[in-house]
Amino acid sequence: MNKLLHRLDLNLLVILQYLVEERSVSLAANRLSITPSSVSKSLAKLRNWFDDPLFIRSPQGLVPTPLMHQIEKSLPEFLNLSNYIAGIRDTEKPRGMKFRLMMEAPLNLLMLHDLSLKILNQYPESNVSVRDWDYNSLASIIAGDADIGVLGRESYYKSKESISAIPNILNFDLLFTDRPLAFIRRDHPLLDEEWNLANLLKYPHISTEYGNRIPWALDDLLQSMGLTRHIHLSYSSFEQSLLMSSHSEHSLITCAPGYCQHYVNEFNLNLVCRPLPIDESLYQQLEIPFLMLWHKRNAYNSKTQWLREQIKIGVSSFINPQ
Repeated sequence: MNKLLHRLDLNLLVILQYLVEERSVSLAANRLSITPSSVSKSLAKLRNWFDDPLFIRSPQGLVPTPLMHQIEKSLPEFLNLSNYIAGIRDTEKPRGMKFRLMMEAPLNLLMLHDLSLKILNQYPESNVSVRDWDYNSLASIIAGDADIGVLGRESYYKSKESISAIPNILNFDLLFTDRPLAFIRRDHPLLDEEWNLANLLKYPHISTEYGNRIPWALDDLLQSMGLTRHIHLSYSSFEQSLLMSSHSEHSLITCAPGYCQHYVNEFNLNLVCRPLPIDESLYQQLEIPFLMLWHKRNAYNSKTQWLREQIKIGVSSFINPQ
């Protein structure tokens, strides 16, 4: 027999979504800032409503029943639409809004340097937090501690940082696709030698951590060819790697996304950049798709929708200047 929707407390569906994401009563309670007992009582009400256990306890956590798998497919969209309807207000601009952004540097400095000012002009009394993308940023977006992330992923088929590895509770847009280039000091001896892979690899390299990995897709590809870079130094951002590469007291070189060439020009770094000396078929495997990520529960949130549009406009204006 069909049950009447008005007899169901819709707040229970919010708790159900957190249980789906966390597969744990205690973790869901922690994210909701309520007690595990309250979550357990809510789960009992949901089980009664659906006439189904919904989850089975196991050593690995809560395992969804077949019915729960069916519900799971539609629940995020239902909650997103509910949040959108609940968030509709009059035309007065809301006060005290918080914007929390995680963005790869130096992409933020080059393409979205004026984004914070746009936010403050649109929402004058808002609070804006912009942080560099790091290993914990993805978890922050999943947990709701950040609104949007802007970052590069890897295309190499063995990479753990590929688009296919993004959790399905997140949405994303492809902003642009880039390729890694070699950045070399202008008076580096390598520039007087034949430009080939053997010469590129005989010098020490600076690597930039990618997804908490010092070697990244380039190194994975080289390893499959029986080759390796000699990484003597690593940093957490491309800015640091580029700045160190420009100094003259060493023979270190680095590889970074092609858009970093604009950073080199903007700050007059003593560097030249060259495409990697590898076959086109291999180069395609190193392409870097740059994405904008957000949680599906914010898909219809007016603040997030406006923010996504501003990011797309900023990146598009940089990539395709009029």
